Amino acid sequence: MKNFCCNNLLRTFYAIVGQLSIRYKAKNLTDWSLGCEPEFNLSCNATESGFIKLPNVEFYGYDIKFYENYTYERCEEVCLQSCKCYGFNFRDDDNGYYNCFPKSRLLNGYRSPSFGDPFYLRLPKASVTFYANRKQEIGLHCPLTTQNLLLDRGYKKPKQNGMLQFMVWFASAIGGFEIICICFVWLLLYKTQQRSSENTQSYLQVVSGFRKFTYAELKKATRNFREEIGRGGSGIVYKGVLSDRRVAAIKRLNEANQGEAEFLAEVSIIGRVNHMNLIEIWGYCVEGNHRLLVYEYMECGSLGENLISGTLDWEKRFDIAVGSARGLAYLHEECLEWVLHCDVKPQNILLDSNFQSKVADFGLSKLVNRGGGGKKSSFSRVRGTRGYMAPEWISNVPITSKVDVYSYGVVVLEMVTGKSPMTTDGQGSANTGEMEQRGLVNWVREKMDGNGENELWLEEIIDPVMKGKCDSRKMRILVQVALECVKEDKDARPTMSQVIERLLPH
Repeated sequence: MKNFCCNNLLRTFYAIVGQLSIRYKAKNLTDWSLGCEPEFNLSCNATESGFIKLPNVEFYGYDIKFYENYTYERCEEVCLQSCKCYGFNFRDDDNGYYNCFPKSRLLNGYRSPSFGDPFYLRLPKASVTFYANRKQEIGLHCPLTTQNLLLDRGYKKPKQNGMLQFMVWFASAIGGFEIICICFVWLLLYKTQQRSSENTQSYLQVVSGFRKFTYAELKKATRNFREEIGRGGSGIVYKGVLSDRRVAAIKRLNEANQGEAEFLAEVSIIGRVNHMNLIEIWGYCVEGNHRLLVYEYMECGSLGENLISGTLDWEKRFDIAVGSARGLAYLHEECLEWVLHCDVKPQNILLDSNFQSKVADFGLSKLVNRGGGGKKSSFSRVRGTRGYMAPEWISNVPITSKVDVYSYGVVVLEMVTGKSPMTTDGQGSANTGEMEQRGLVNWVREKMDGNGENELWLEEIIDPVMKGKCDSRKMRILVQVALECVKEDKDARPTMSQVIERLLPH
């Protein structure tokens, strides 16, 4: 004979409700799985109901709906507006946000000190007031009319087959031994791989401060990727604050199909690149399909944003041109691995609080082995941004560092003129008033060739905000160097180190 009075579910619920004047009772004493029901009428009028707080209480299941990142007041309002709502859990999601779970039924309840969040039970307001003035008492309250259920425990023993039993035990032993062997080999391989990864990670962190972040860390740092500060073809950049209070730019890459070993091999090289005119990369994350890079945060944004706003004077623009050239020269000629950027443009040149330029996104470019000879590489697809791309990308010739030189030349012309690469020349036919469309490079060349040796062409092309405020000699050199960089023949273009020598003669 087994007494089923006060089974786990009802025992918990009676313990939760305690000595309230308003009670809940079992719906069916012969079937405790049906749960409890209130011995009072709960009004649908929101003004006639209230809530009492039951600490460390949870009711699993039967959520009317899940509401993410809600305040207590909004959660309470949602429950009061539903006649079916008997209470709600208000739970911390461990990221500083709270989620709301209004309940249509009160089943699967339990109280435990390990459960840190409370449950808010809906009651008539009179009962809420009564309960607020009393100390809650915890105890069991089984109905006096308990019912006993007699279970038949009689079983007939089947006739056992000795040979069959032996075969079953033998097969089980062999299977268990195989499983143990497989688990042992897997564990050995996992530990070996983990030690190798930890050694690589420790080396990078000691040598360069370059470290591996978890996805949870970066999700918390960006407040669930809330503040977007930029985006491009490779991914979206978010502002974040790391655990050591450093402000960071965290790039979430779009292409998540790269293998972990390949990704780690690439970022290990990037992590060792260090130059004052290259954006500093603090670390990375690789978990499942997630691939993220953590950069230093640049307070003044990108060169593109500042050109649009017109905040850059002549001195700043010239310094940005020199600094960007230095960064690219380091990538092309001084790294342990020659790096082709392949997407030089104003949006990838960032400015710190002193407007010092730093080339960004070079970590997403093609890495060329230093022993490859001639700094040439093959690409499976075209890379870059329209208007800044060198002719080599569509002429089926080897790609070299000269593609970055061409893009740099376009960027310099954009800084000088204030016009985008696909600019519109406002001069048209006097008779028809038609607008002539031409590229920025051709437009500057025509202005320069049409005015011969005089300086009129320089006055016509420079950004109006710099007229009368710039060094004409330096400006002329800067434009001439830029036009040499954008020559159609890649062999006629200078290297980035030669560009620096032209801009900063000894």
